[in-house]
Amino acid sequence: MKDNSQPLWQPSAEAIAATQMDEFRRWVNQQYQLDLNDYAALYQWSVDNREAFWRELWDYTGVIAADKGNETLSNDSMPGAQWFPQARLNFAENLLRYRDDKSALVERLENGSRRELSYKELYDRVERLSAALVAQGVVEGDRVAGFMPNVIDTVVAMLATTSLGAIWTSCSPDFGINGVFDRFGQVQPKVLFACEGYFYNGKVIDSLPRLREIMQRIESIETLVVVPVARSEEETAQVLAAEPLGKAVLLQAFEAAAPARELSFVQTEFNHPLYIMYSSGTTGVPKCIVHGMGGTLLQHLKEHRLHGDLRREDTLFYFTTCGWMMWNWLVSGLACGATLVLFDGSPFFPSSQSLWDMTDEEGISVFGTSAKYIAALEKSGCKPRETHKLEKLRAVLSTGSPLAHEGFRYVYRDIKADLCLSSISGGTDIVSCFALGNPTLPVYAGELQCRGLGMAVEVWNDTGSAVVEEKGELVCSKSFPCMPIGFWNDPDGAKYRGAYFENWPGVWAHGDYAEITAHGGVVIYGRSDAVLNPGGVRIGTAEIYRQVEKVEEVLDSICIGQPWHDDVRVVLFVVLREGIVLDEDLTQKIRSTIRANTTPRHVPAKVIQVADIPKTISGKIVELAVRNVVEGKPVKNKEALANPEALSLFEKLSELAEE
Repeated sequence: MKDNSQPLWQPSAEAIAATQMDEFRRWVNQQYQLDLNDYAALYQWSVDNREAFWRELWDYTGVIAADKGNETLSNDSMPGAQWFPQARLNFAENLLRYRDDKSALVERLENGSRRELSYKELYDRVERLSAALVAQGVVEGDRVAGFMPNVIDTVVAMLATTSLGAIWTSCSPDFGINGVFDRFGQVQPKVLFACEGYFYNGKVIDSLPRLREIMQRIESIETLVVVPVARSEEETAQVLAAEPLGKAVLLQAFEAAAPARELSFVQTEFNHPLYIMYSSGTTGVPKCIVHGMGGTLLQHLKEHRLHGDLRREDTLFYFTTCGWMMWNWLVSGLACGATLVLFDGSPFFPSSQSLWDMTDEEGISVFGTSAKYIAALEKSGCKPRETHKLEKLRAVLSTGSPLAHEGFRYVYRDIKADLCLSSISGGTDIVSCFALGNPTLPVYAGELQCRGLGMAVEVWNDTGSAVVEEKGELVCSKSFPCMPIGFWNDPDGAKYRGAYFENWPGVWAHGDYAEITAHGGVVIYGRSDAVLNPGGVRIGTAEIYRQVEKVEEVLDSICIGQPWHDDVRVVLFVVLREGIVLDEDLTQKIRSTIRANTTPRHVPAKVIQVADIPKTISGKIVELAVRNVVEGKPVKNKEALANPEALSLFEKLSELAEE
């Protein structure tokens, strides 16, 4: 990587020594009389000695449990590994370990409203709602669902649910009826928490019509708890009185009707179900991925405390909805005692400065977002370094898709020079990361800093050999605690095994096309199933997107491989700035930019202008869905898309039939 020999940022020796990651390295050295002198050595030890690593992490992070047990791992296989088989603990208890006056949650809505809850107030709120759920008959193993925006009440509902050993599942209120039914309809929740409306891009979106249909279609729901967000409690009560909604009760009334009950935490096994999460569902009905309580807790503690250096004095923000796994990742920050900022709405309303205004106002120290947001921010001309103080900001996290080299440089040039920019990658499948940031390591453009501790992450070539500085399939070759328990309604585990273990039995194949660099970083080139194959040469779509983002006239793009004359040709679709039309000069500019920095095989055979690009609700572009439309194949689940109407733009394009 010629342009990547020099780091964009490097921590000082003093800064490294002050991190929890380095403290943990010294802890391990002391416990085992070792001389692990850097992260590379610590990582290798954590993979070679997984049982010792996860046991030490448990102690270092102070996991609260009725019983840890003596056994760390039994049946070491994938799938099927049993971590901490004798342990008994509760997820919510670990997130509510602090009960003081420090701020726990700050809620910021697009319309300017702000609410705040201390750790003590959060505990009291969870206690009241837990009592109401008990009165409703919710017991261990029941499902409780949230059709909710990213607000305080959603966090409280999740904690109250999991305190009882019940299972939490959620999606954001911008999902359509079929999208909700395809998810919640499979898992049959007993209670549904839902907002009556929400704010987005300057508009108030009414949820009540969809709630009526959801209640008609999902018979398992015994109670609908309506949470006022866009309306006041009084206004919501009036609307529900005028047009009654079966089984509906306002949140405040739901809590008030229940007898007082001291909050207690049901102690369950380590692998007890905690969350049910969903695949994007763009190729069929979403898979219902069941995550265990202990594995999720341990992995998030590791990623927050060690890889993120998150502490009580930090204020953590991640731009996410409740339909994306980053919400679940964000709320685990409570176990570190940090202040969490919850934002709901458009990140560009009323302007591109909005989230940076909030960063200054709330003193955000760790700012999390998506690669798409960073690219859009740069295209908008926003330069927070020139307009904001950002005094406490020390880290920026990016995920959702690969962050281009230019995105890295933009952050250091136009946001802040002295911070740790951590591109992180994992997925809903593991509700966490395989590769992520590290406050003790330098940052190189286009690279994730390291592989996560305890995760035997490798890149394999087609013959199943581990390679370095070569592209291949991202795999995890040894079991790890945050593997899913399984899929819901998959009694023999066939769907689960087919999703991750079909290529290499006993080895987790994640579906990313990647490379491990000489200095231990990771580069993600895109999803394996979207890899282009012109002339038999495998090309990751991220390699092309990186170049296209340099073209000022292009706002967004999506790239597919189109079968053509017994081969595959690269087709690039572009969304241009308002008023710009794709002509021969601009087409050549795009092609020349790609050719100058890649290879002739990367250069698209066709460049086609479109008005919009289909994305999932969490903002990821859907290359497979576009490819299916172009090839005349059905797209099975358009409800998974935020803008399904955009798919029609790719139907029967005359340019796709041209040479």
